[in-house]
Amino acid sequence: MDPQEQAEEALTTRWTQSTVFPDMWADPDDDPRETETPSDERGLLLDYLRYYRLTLEMKCGGLDAEQIARRSAPPSTMSLLGLVRHLADGERHLRRVMAGEDAPDLYRTEEDRDAEWNGAVADPAVVEDAWRTWHAEMDATDRYLDGVPDLGTWNAGASDFGPEGADLQLRDALVGQIVEYARHCGHADILRERIDGRVGQ
Repeated sequence: MDPQEQAEEALTTRWTQSTVFPDMWADPDDDPRETETPSDERGLLLDYLRYYRLTLEMKCGGLDAEQIARRSAPPSTMSLLGLVRHLADGERHLRRVMAGEDAPDLYRTEEDRDAEWNGAVADPAVVEDAWRTWHAEMDATDRYLDGVPDLGTWNAGASDFGPEGADLQLRDALVGQIVEYARHCGHADILRERIDGRVGQ
């Protein structure tokens, strides 16, 4: 089957649980990401972070090891599995910069600076490890955030924010984390649609 035929088949077999909008993942009233908007700055930032974390998880749902590890298009090595691994490292990076934690990269090495992508192979054990690691890193980030109520807290670790590594406050780091998730959720949209035609919110 050529790529055009695969795309046409994906469109005719598009998965959806939605009864309101056929191209969405779920009906708006059933979307687990939708909550009442917090009224304060901290609540708003944490809610956006929660929203995009859930979006990534939704975009990867229901896939087997081959599908979640499937690359986008040559020469890119990007895959949904690679995104999970990359964003696990992103969670760790936030704590390394803000809390000064001794939290070295999970995957990247001097020999392979793209190891989070290159090592995202279609092996169920690799997939399971990526999910476990991502959840553990999010939990660690949430514990750190719970202990730092002041968004004006300055970084305790070395910052690589901007070209000269300027110091930053926690609010800046959270915005950066949200931007990173949002950017990669856009990639996840395209990756998932190429796999089985699922699109939507």
